[in-house]
Amino acid sequence: MRFLHTMLRVRDLDASLDFFTKLGLRETRRHPSERGRFTLVFLGTGAPGDTAEIELTYNWDTEAPYSHGSGYGHVALGVPDVYKACERLSAAGVKIPRPAGPMAHGGSVIAFIEDPDGYRIELVQRS
Repeated sequence: MRFLHTMLRVRDLDASLDFFTKLGLRETRRHPSERGRFTLVFLGTGAPGDTAEIELTYNWDTEAPYSHGSGYGHVALGVPDVYKACERLSAAGVKIPRPAGPMAHGGSVIAFIEDPDGYRIELVQRS
């Protein structure tokens, strides 16, 4: 078994692509469906051997914000230096609700950032 992707529904595809490219992800493929009235955009790191992706699902006719419900927590991404990543992302206008700092139980440095739809993304720097 291998991890394939995590899907997020987004209201503004361009804003979401801008956000995720600021993280260093890049578009790997796109599937528009005129019949289904949606577009799927897959993003990955491009790193050798890293096949996991984030799938952005843009439903063309949806205008209201999506509800995250009580089940969604976050997507976690490993970064070499959380402090530098937060500096770069903050300068690019990314919302950082939990600034970089050590985890309560130690061992890792983390931060939480937020995409345009309010999804939390955890940045993790393992020691």
